[in-house]
Amino acid sequence: MSRGRPDGAQKKRLLTIIFAVALFLVFLYVYHGSKNTGESALEYGSRSLRKLGSSYLGGDEDSDLGSKQDETKFGLDDNEDGITPRSFPVCDDRHSELIPCLDRNLIYQMRLKLDLSLMEHYERHCPLPERRFNCLIPPPPGYKVPIKWPTSRDEVWKANIPHTHLAHEKSDQNWMVVKGDKIRFPGGGTHFHYGADKYIAHLANMLNFSNNVLNNEGRLRTVFDVGCGVASFGGYLLASDILTMSLAPNDVHQNQIQFALERGIPAYLGVLGTKRLPYPSRSFELAHCSRCRIDWLQRDGILLLELDRVLRPGGYFAYSSPEAYAQDEEDLRIWKEMSALVERMCWRIAVKKNQTVIWQKPLSNDCYLEREPGTQPPLCRSDDDPDAVGSVLMEACITPYSDHDHKTKGSGLAPWPARLTTPPPRLADFGYSSDMFEKDMELWRRRVDNYWSLLSPKISSDTIRNVMDMKANLGSFAAALKDKDVWVMNVVDVDGPKTLKIVYDRGLIGSVHNWCEAFSTYPRTYDLLHAWNVLSDIEKKGCSGEDLLLEMDRILRPTGFAIFRDRQPVIDFVKKYLGALHWEAVATGEASQDDGDEVVFIIQKKLWLTSESFRDAE
Repeated sequence: MSRGRPDGAQKKRLLTIIFAVALFLVFLYVYHGSKNTGESALEYGSRSLRKLGSSYLGGDEDSDLGSKQDETKFGLDDNEDGITPRSFPVCDDRHSELIPCLDRNLIYQMRLKLDLSLMEHYERHCPLPERRFNCLIPPPPGYKVPIKWPTSRDEVWKANIPHTHLAHEKSDQNWMVVKGDKIRFPGGGTHFHYGADKYIAHLANMLNFSNNVLNNEGRLRTVFDVGCGVASFGGYLLASDILTMSLAPNDVHQNQIQFALERGIPAYLGVLGTKRLPYPSRSFELAHCSRCRIDWLQRDGILLLELDRVLRPGGYFAYSSPEAYAQDEEDLRIWKEMSALVERMCWRIAVKKNQTVIWQKPLSNDCYLEREPGTQPPLCRSDDDPDAVGSVLMEACITPYSDHDHKTKGSGLAPWPARLTTPPPRLADFGYSSDMFEKDMELWRRRVDNYWSLLSPKISSDTIRNVMDMKANLGSFAAALKDKDVWVMNVVDVDGPKTLKIVYDRGLIGSVHNWCEAFSTYPRTYDLLHAWNVLSDIEKKGCSGEDLLLEMDRILRPTGFAIFRDRQPVIDFVKKYLGALHWEAVATGEASQDDGDEVVFIIQKKLWLTSESFRDAE
């Protein structure tokens, strides 16, 4: 018994220790769990924020904008002066390429249950307002003002996108080559090692287009390139007056779209997953897949049917892939099933040669109406809106043509460049007349002339390349830029009139978007942002004006410009943030009779680096 007493005490002490450790672990779990779900900026918080030129952001309350005072009121109350922010903190360098709605860390920390086989992890998942960053995205160490177009098509600064893994991984395919302080693009691709220009001429030759030019005398203008790599295909199509929406996800080749935009080539981060692409029906004359590694047979052909939705009557799908020519058992099986599927979709083989097949979509509904009852895939329901996009799920059904397209056996669009200024048939969907269309064009021509007059002291002919119209309406802002060496991403509000189809019918490109959220692009990708009443619009939605200014700063290249056209109180709101954002006022435009109460205000983003960037660059 005398030896048992110490044993009992020892056991008691051991149990006490175990209980204390367990309690401590529970505390850690609860504490960090609440941090993960309740704090803004994920785990990046104040620990990863820095002032410009310093290594750490301490407890300086003057520099902390966490309270986001006066962020949506825009100073509309005459009795309230508002508080002028003194500075925004700087995000940690590891967030220099942050895309808030395509952020893997956010997906992980929110513990989202996503189906990887459906590519849901590459779709948009945006942070809640309380989890958004309120800091400036820093450029990488050694960042330089981007090389100007057209030289940029073939080379960019390595420091601006310091990722060379694609050069090694795709070295046998001529995607890109590292040469000293630059990354060069020979024009190759997975299927066209010897150059996109030769491959493009080959496609035109297959289709018997005159002079081996793929634009077919202006009848082929808009192209959708899915799984585009670094967008050399779209880059080389520009010489033929063809505008390409190059699409790729933020996947293992995660910087491919960033390279495309740095080169000055139109591109967008996205994926064929579960939701419709952010483009209206009947937008593209040609869809292209060059070894894009997509399973087109999955889910009853739903991804091919989404391509069908965005293709115009008589549109083409050029498919360069082993399934089109390989003779092994698996590829033959895929080819057989895919051929049967597209036949039921009423596509026909326009031409098949070597390693490429080009299918063509029908010009009218005749084939659909002649199919046997019960043929799969079915036609979409009569109440389905083919232009409804955003968060709309794809459906495995065929989108029939409108009565107009069925009767005319096509879209009835003029060839390019007349297409840009010719009222398209779908204008009637909005009750707009040709006269209204032409007046809108003339209005924006005058406005753009005024913009360039205000910008003239700051720019030359090659200063601006990548342009975004944040509220495109009918696309007349972009149309007024036709004689400048720029391209425009036309953005239309996902909740507003579906005018993006008019933009595409004019031979332009764009996407729907809700500016209460971050756009699907990398930081530092646009030279000019045009914000016509965008801040006023998001105020009506109850969203944060401060968040939008931070998002515009994220998108804008250093030394890039933003043009605000809005009410005077909104312009005053923007002016409060100039110092905090490191923007510089360039010009203020006088309101004309056509502008009502709108005022023009132009800013330029300064080039700045953190002290860490300076040290790393040295």
